[in-house]
Amino acid sequence: MPRNHKISMCLQKNQNKIRTRTSSNYKYATVHRFPSITLAHSSLTILNKKMVSGAQPQRNIDDLPKNEANYTALTPLWFLDRAALVHPNRVSVIHGPVRFTWTDTYRRCRQLASALSRRSIGPGCTVAVIAPNVPAMYEAHFGVPMAGAVVNAVNIRLNASTIAFLLDHCDAQVVMVDQEFFSLAEESLKIIAEKRKSSFKPPFLVVIGDPTCHPESLQEALQKGVIEYEKFLETGDPKFEWKPPSDEWQSIALGYTSGTTKSPKGVVLHHRGAYLMALSVAMVWNMNEGAIYLWTLPMFHCNGWCYTWSLAALGGTNICLRQVSTRAIYSAIAEQGVTHFCAAPVVLNNLLNAPASETYLPLPRPVHVMVAGAAPPPSLLADLSTRGFIVTHTYGLSETYGPSTICAWKPEWNNLPLDQRARLHARQGIRYIALEGLEVVDPKTMAPVPADGTTLGEVVFRGNVVMKGYLKNPSANAEAFANGWYHSGDLGVKHPDGYIEIKDRSKDIIISGGENISSLEVEKTLYMHPAILETSVVARADERWGESPCAFVTLKESVDGSDEATVAEDIMRFCRERMPGYWVPKSVVFGPLPKTATGKIRKEELRKKAKELGPVRKSRVSLPSSSLSFRRLSFYVNVLEHSLKISK
Repeated sequence: MPRNHKISMCLQKNQNKIRTRTSSNYKYATVHRFPSITLAHSSLTILNKKMVSGAQPQRNIDDLPKNEANYTALTPLWFLDRAALVHPNRVSVIHGPVRFTWTDTYRRCRQLASALSRRSIGPGCTVAVIAPNVPAMYEAHFGVPMAGAVVNAVNIRLNASTIAFLLDHCDAQVVMVDQEFFSLAEESLKIIAEKRKSSFKPPFLVVIGDPTCHPESLQEALQKGVIEYEKFLETGDPKFEWKPPSDEWQSIALGYTSGTTKSPKGVVLHHRGAYLMALSVAMVWNMNEGAIYLWTLPMFHCNGWCYTWSLAALGGTNICLRQVSTRAIYSAIAEQGVTHFCAAPVVLNNLLNAPASETYLPLPRPVHVMVAGAAPPPSLLADLSTRGFIVTHTYGLSETYGPSTICAWKPEWNNLPLDQRARLHARQGIRYIALEGLEVVDPKTMAPVPADGTTLGEVVFRGNVVMKGYLKNPSANAEAFANGWYHSGDLGVKHPDGYIEIKDRSKDIIISGGENISSLEVEKTLYMHPAILETSVVARADERWGESPCAFVTLKESVDGSDEATVAEDIMRFCRERMPGYWVPKSVVFGPLPKTATGKIRKEELRKKAKELGPVRKSRVSLPSSSLSFRRLSFYVNVLEHSLKISK
């Protein structure tokens, strides 16, 4: 009997063994005998039908198309939907007396999206939020993009003219502003109105009330007819059927660079990058489901390094801090069960130097701390470890969704001496899981530098967590994305194990007598001095060498700084014993250091002050101290210049 005839007979005999049922658009078959023959026959039948109808058969494995069943655009908004489903009664947000569950947060975000939609806010629109770490700022990171719009979290420490530039540049249609900063927003809008004249269309204002603030500022806003945030939410539907973006390249957030030398640049981020980075930052930090995160890092800084969205993915708890203080941090750790927080080195310094009345020691559990930028000095790491803080060092930029490299710690390093561990901690490390490309290159040839730990190059990035680009700035985009990489402007080296280490910003390199000096390397040594709380080093004009290092120093409270000349000479002597002679600062300036909203030292202001000091004279005779006032910062410093008795 021919083989094909046998197959047909087998199929006929087993017809009664096959049951089919239809559910929605899917067809299921239960085959009791010869399942492979049945499936083969079914496949041939389907193929024949397609060929008869004119459809082309699949010729390649990649011919299978995307459809609604197998592809949806990536967006972190689904994290909130899932958190409300899986953890409906788990606390999502704590702010003073305010407590919300994930059910509450999801409902409120849908109300916000609905309220915005009813005001015709959707794709192509920008909603600016001027607020500290309060629940409304967190909700805006979901509610605004649920309406299809872009959230622009604004730095509350900017002045009115800068905020006016941002609001005008991004064409903000809605401005949600915390009651404390309502007058700042008003002043900013007046500046835009004066500039635009009759063409100015003021944005819709919403004032965010806060029970932890004085009620007077809220009443002033309400008397001017501005709607309060909770009332605005009431205009929205808590069951609003929000739609995810049809394209994951759609913009989700807009942030601005510091604009230290030029106007701030608008950094545009997309849903895909936010989704990937939100998961990545949690994975590289070993954050578990239900993590309790303390908001010491401003949410307006790179969208809180994407932890705004990560906490929803984890079903964790957000502890909001309106005012960051050592007492508040220790209290949250002890009373709220905080497991993770991010902080600038200055915050960590304050935690270690806080009076006993403000601390809760020993810590009830190990607490993970993420610090970005300059590595903490060895002494700081040792003290933090003793107190139960586990420090992770990261590095990144606004253009890479915040930190995108991490000093991934290896267990075998734990047994190394403290100084070796500190050197390893100082490295910015390797790329995040969601970042596809990280390299240190010669900026002229784009060739990777040798992995020798000494050859300097520019750090460049490539991948899904690099920004879409700068808003309305094609020339800056062309420069930033030249040669298929994002150019950071940071200078670093690559070590033999592949870990990178930032040596300086290209603009912060000090060129003295034709030799490059890394300001970061000088700062590392200065931080080892027992009297120094904070320091920053910039270039100062030097009649003999062109430039020389100028150190701005804040002393610890316990240090007697009355004899500044003696302290300065001791600092210089300390440096001479630990670094090349031409690296040693020729100028030491005492006083508090100006900082950004995220605790970073504002080197551009220090460079201005160094310029005001004038050049270091060729004479090596010690000069008397003098006093300068830092405008608007009440920053009074004593400038001391001393003979270094060194030769280059």
